[in-house]
Formats: sequence, structure tokens, C-alpha cells
Amino acid sequence: MNHSLLMSILILSPFVGFLINGLRYKKHNYLVAGTIATSAVFISFISAVFLVVDLVGLPPDSRRIAVTFFEWIRVANLSVDAGFVVDQISAIMILIITGVGSLIHLFSVGYMHHDKGVAKYFAYLNLFIFNMLLLVLGDNLLVMFVGWEGVGLCSYLLIGFWFTDETKAAAGMKAFVTNRVGDAAFLLGMFILFLTFGTLNFSELNALVPAAAETSWLGAITLGTLFLFVGATGKSAQIPLYIWLPDAMAGPTPVSALIHAATMVTAGVYMIVRLNPMFMMAPNTMMIIAIIGAATAVMAATIGMTQWDIKKVLAYSTVSQLGYMFLACGVGAFGAAMFHLMTHAFFKALMFLGSGSVIHAMHEEQDIRKMGALKKYLPITHFTFLLGWLAIIGIPPFSGFFSKDEILWMSFHSPLGHPVLWAAGALGATLTAFYMTRLMCLTFWGASRVPKGTHPHESPITMTIPLVVLGVLSVIGGWIGIPHIVSDFLGHLPNVWEEWLHPMIKEVPNMGPADASLEWALIATSVGLASVSALVAYHMYVRKPGSASRVADAMGPAYKIVYNKYFIDEAYFAAIINPLVKGSRALWYYVDVNFIDKCTYWAADVAKGGGALIRSLQNGNMQQYAMYIGIGLVVVLSILLMR
Repeated sequence: MNHSLLMSILILSPFVGFLINGLRYKKHNYLVAGTIATSAVFISFISAVFLVVDLVGLPPDSRRIAVTFFEWIRVANLSVDAGFVVDQISAIMILIITGVGSLIHLFSVGYMHHDKGVAKYFAYLNLFIFNMLLLVLGDNLLVMFVGWEGVGLCSYLLIGFWFTDETKAAAGMKAFVTNRVGDAAFLLGMFILFLTFGTLNFSELNALVPAAAETSWLGAITLGTLFLFVGATGKSAQIPLYIWLPDAMAGPTPVSALIHAATMVTAGVYMIVRLNPMFMMAPNTMMIIAIIGAATAVMAATIGMTQWDIKKVLAYSTVSQLGYMFLACGVGAFGAAMFHLMTHAFFKALMFLGSGSVIHAMHEEQDIRKMGALKKYLPITHFTFLLGWLAIIGIPPFSGFFSKDEILWMSFHSPLGHPVLWAAGALGATLTAFYMTRLMCLTFWGASRVPKGTHPHESPITMTIPLVVLGVLSVIGGWIGIPHIVSDFLGHLPNVWEEWLHPMIKEVPNMGPADASLEWALIATSVGLASVSALVAYHMYVRKPGSASRVADAMGPAYKIVYNKYFIDEAYFAAIINPLVKGSRALWYYVDVNFIDKCTYWAADVAKGGGALIRSLQNGNMQQYAMYIGIGLVVVLSILLMR
């Protein structure tokens, strides 16, 4: 098939949807707006499927469909094309973005039907998909950066969509500013790599990496990859730039699903996997990535245990799950990182859309303390949410089990891993099982705490169909990446995922053979810990509901610290934001107002006074002119006589 045509349709279809709905942004017909937007993304999905089918037909070592539309920039040694590529890595991303994105668009038709700005909402949603496709399809860092900035803009527009609410507007601004910090670092990393290798093309960069790893912290590859990783911490919400993502819940719930599952937050993981040969040559960077990923996974999980807003719980869950993906990247398990990226897209999109169904049924109520026993009112939402819960806590054979346990195994087995990293990952999995079971108990099970006058009801079919599809994917999505020891036990089932990505992933040096008994022991440990943790949560919130409060009281100040998210936001305000604001005000008042302004006023007064004096000498009064001449003659004669 014509790959240029398919690539054009894939990329431009959401942009056309954005233009159509953008031009009719004042219209209130949600069916028309939703149909246009959903159809645009679904057309992209069909194009993506055709491209991936063609890609599968190519030999494994040459699976690459590249299209260059035009030369974009040529300045001195810098040459950048508007080039796009579909290979094993980007193929996964475009299917997730357009496939899950289509379901989120369809869900939005029912969820946003009451909103007066529905056409504008769908226009922004389409623009988000367009920019994410630019990000993952670009064959060089500069095209990626255009999409990188584009999704940052769209996140600002969508998180602050209801901008008449100051809190929601502030959340959008927080996301935008925080990401700009990371983006500045991304630019620095891009500059360093270009100055070192003379190119920004991914395939050329990966081909030019040296054979020996760089050991210096100040080496060009180490610095370049470190700056790129700082950019990833902003886009993919890792310590220290994760603070924007929980506040991103201010936007409509489908936006949360799109940001958290299918698009923006996966960008940092994708970028590192795309440049995995480059990162492998910077072991110091890899170590930092692994540590930050493990720390983020645990810290975000602890915060998720104390939140009462259903979307905030899921938000911190996303931060934690992204930590697992970066942990995988840091220990060289790039395939496992992409695997968890995909399975997470399924079950997290499901759970966010499920939370939207709950919020819709509860008439915009988001506090899980005011829910309970909703399963009898929302049978489809409850059942599909149950599937997502089993997937995220890692219960076999659900999708999350295969991807998460692969990460835990590699964090222990890889030469770049360490038992401490495995312990952190296992702790994060244990905490995840607790707070996600807590969410299930307080929302769907136990006693009803629904306020009187509230009548929960199941969502319309446009909202339940995406839930069912994502529920199925949350069950079977992990079966294409069954670990070898499990596949041997089941009769040597193929690991399709590993075979698909193998040509694109640089292997970790000195990787020894796997110890099957050790791997089984680690799997049993992680699954056992998650199961026990889930049972404890069920006991605390359903069987003995008062025990949770007693445990919180017994923890004293520790609970308060975790509940207040370790006071990280307050620390940022105290250490960075407030000093910047005060310093800016001081510069404005003392330098701008009292020095620069006064200097300009003084200069203006001098000029004005001089002009007034000269003007008084040129007033057209002949008698005054005669007097000036007379005075002049007297002065001249006096000087001559004195000589």
C-alpha cells in the first residue's frame, strides 16, 4: 500500500478533526462534535493497523517504514527532515494512542454531553492525539520535540478546560510551568548530543554510539542523556517534577484517562526506549534512572494509600506505575518497560474511565467516603473496574502480572539491577495492592454511604462499550509476553513481545542465564505479598471498617505527613516559588520602579525642560528678539573693550 498516504492520514486525520471542531467551537451539539472527533481518531487507528500489518510482513531485522515529506531545516551542519518512521517501537505506540484514544473519545460523547464547550473540548482532544503522533512517529529529536511541546500545550488547555474555576485554571498552569522546566533540560540534552554527534536523527545517533560505555559523569553522552532524562521526569511525572500530574485531575475525567494512559505521560519512557543504545553507554545515567524510578514507585504508592478523591488515588497510581517503567529502563529492561507501558494503558484507561462512570452516576461526587455498595447500581462499571483492579495489583493471568513481574525479575537479575531495587519494586507492588483494594472497597463494596437524594445509575452505552473493550484487553493484553519459565510450564508458548522488540533493543552486557527456581520464588513472593496486602485492605475497609481509622490514629504524625503528600508542594513554595516571587517583586519595585523608571523620568524632565527653554527663545516676539540682539552686542563689546 502507499505508505506516504497512510502516514499522512494517520497524522493529519486528528488535525482535520481539530480544525473542524475548532471552527465550530461555539456549537453545543455534542453528538456532531463527538462523532467528528471520534471518527477522526478511528480513521487514524485504521491507518495505523494497515501500516503495522505491512510492517509485520517485512523481515524482522528490516522492519521499518520511513516517510520523508520535505526538508524542514538546513542551517550550516544542521539538517532536519520532516521525516516519520514506523518500526517495532513506534508501531506499539501508534496502536495504543489511536486505539485507546478512540475509546476515550467515544466515552467522552456520553460524559461531556451536558457541557456547553463540547466542540472546543473535542477539538483540543484531537489536537492532543495529533501532537502525540508527531512525538512518537518523528525520526529525529527535533520533530519529537515539536510533538513534545504540543502535548504540553494540550495538557494545559485540557487540564484547565473549566478555566472559570480558579483552582482548575491554576492546575493547568502548574502542569504547563512544571513541564517547561523539564523541557529546558530536554533542549540542553538535544544540544549536547548534536554537538557531539552532528545529528539529531534517532537511527544515526544510535549507530554512532561508541563501543565502550562512558564512565565519566561529565562525558557528553552522560550529560546529554541525563538532561534528556530530566525532561522525561517532567513529561512522565517522576521525582522531582511529578507534582503536576495529581493536580491534572482538575480536567474532565476522559482527559485524565488520555493523559495518564494513552499519551503524554508515556512520552518520557518512549524517548528513553527509542534511544536505548545511547542510554546503555551511560551507566551513570542508567543508575540514576533506576533509583528515581524505584523511589517514585514507592513514594507515590504511599500517598495513594491516604487519598479520598477517586481520581487522585488513580493519579498517584499512575505516578507509581510510571516509576516501574523507569525502573525497568534503568536496569536495561527496555522491552519490559514498553510491555508495562502497553498493559498500563489498558487497565489505567479502564480505571479512569470507570471512575468517570462512577462520578457521572454520583452526580459529580468524587469523594469515596460518600460512596460504597455501588456494584448493585453500576454492574458493568463494577465488573470492568474489577478486571482493571486485578490487572494493576498483578494477579495472574491478568495483564499487569506479566509486565510488572518481568520488571521485578529484571531489577533483581540484570547486571544493572540490585536486590534493593527489587525490594523497592516489591514494596511498591504491595502498597499498590492495598490502596487499589481500598479504592474498590470504599467505592463498590461494603456498606453504602451514598448521600440521601442521590440515585446512582449505570452509564449510557457510549460510556460502557469502551469499558468492556478495555476490560477484555486488561485480561488478555499480557498474554503476548509470557515469561519463559511460565511458558515452559505451559508448554513452551512463544513470547511474541520479546521476539517483536528484539531487533530494536540493545542487550545488557554480561547478562547471565536465568535461575528458574529463583525466578519462581520471586514471582511467588511478589504475588503473595500483593494478595496478602489486598486481603488486609478488604478486612480493614469491609469486614472491620473502623480499623482503618484506628491505624491512621496510631500512626500519628507519620499519617499526617503522608496524607499531606510529604509537604512537597509546600517545600517547593517555600524554597523556590515564594523566593522567586519575592525576588521578582523586589526587582520590580527597587530596580524597575525606583531606579529605571525614575532615571527615565529624570531624562524626560531634562529633555522637556531644555525644550521649553529653547521654545521660549523662539516665540516670534520681535521686541524680545531685539532685546536679545542688544544684550548680545553689549556682551561682545564688553569682551572687546576688556581686551
